[in-house]
Amino acid sequence: MNETLRPSTLGEILDRTAQLYRRNFWLFAGTAAMPIVLILGLMLLMLVAVPAAAYLVPGIANSGRGAGAMGAEANAIRAAVFVIAFLLVLPVYLAVYVFAIAGITQATVSTHLGRKLTIRAALKSVSPRFWTYLWYLILQGIMAGFVPAMAAVAVIGPLIYLIGQPGTGIAGGVALGFVVFVVGAAALVVIVWLALSYSMGIAVCVVEKKTAWQSLMRAMKLSQGTRGRIFVLFLLIVVLSMAVSMFGYILLVMASAVGAVLGKGSAAAVAAVAVGAVLYAVLSFGGQIVLQPVSWIALVLFYYDQRIRKEGFDIEWMMQQAQMMPGPLAAQPAAGGIVSAPSAPPDSVP
Repeated sequence: MNETLRPSTLGEILDRTAQLYRRNFWLFAGTAAMPIVLILGLMLLMLVAVPAAAYLVPGIANSGRGAGAMGAEANAIRAAVFVIAFLLVLPVYLAVYVFAIAGITQATVSTHLGRKLTIRAALKSVSPRFWTYLWYLILQGIMAGFVPAMAAVAVIGPLIYLIGQPGTGIAGGVALGFVVFVVGAAALVVIVWLALSYSMGIAVCVVEKKTAWQSLMRAMKLSQGTRGRIFVLFLLIVVLSMAVSMFGYILLVMASAVGAVLGKGSAAAVAAVAVGAVLYAVLSFGGQIVLQPVSWIALVLFYYDQRIRKEGFDIEWMMQQAQMMPGPLAAQPAAGGIVSAPSAPPDSVP
């Protein structure tokens, strides 16, 4: 970490992110793969289970009813199976997602401070504070997404109702429509701004062992002055994701074109389309696995960079390394930015 004990530019943070990722690729990619592999497996299972569910129920195929009645009942059974599976799978996915995000964050903290960590150790470190991390992610979603969206709906709903009234008129309808657009755009801006403000919250929660609400408030304070840089980071990741997805889509189109040339319905055409679909799926899911850790690694680096800028973390770290402090670095900074009391090391693994 000695080379980063100073305020860093966006380019330096991205370069440091690439270095950490390259040196610990399997640690980060392996941790990030868990929720994506789970979703892929569940999708494949649902593709088999949902269509087959209607035909596994006795009496449908031999009921003697018309095709319409049988089709409606089969669709109802498929829908019920899908809903039940979704309700059963959602908690599992949330748990795996929490372990992946918190595990990547803990692994980044350790590698950034010059310590090695295995996937197992990273995941094990999540267990003692799993419910805190889960509640943080839920609370972040509520504060950054649900509350602004509901506020916008509360304003837009009555306006849309007024637009549909006969006495509104064309000019009034245009004016109300413009107001609806402005309110929707403002809500989107607020959601993005809050998401950027809270983006370092999981790093705060992992490093400083704070509660979910304290992590939100601390992240809001730390993000001041760097939200624009974080926005550029997310924009770059979105562009990379779109590029990977587009490349996979191009391969799929090329495979479909080859299939059309070979002749519709032929074995070679079917094989070409199947190969294209497999390549598209591999690139899509593989791209998600590879790109997902980038943002979480960079957010940890932004967290430390902001602490260096605002709280003199670089001085605290050098003093501790030189054994000039009575204990490990504290998570709670004092009013002047200097640690006021010792606490657990920022990357300690239970």
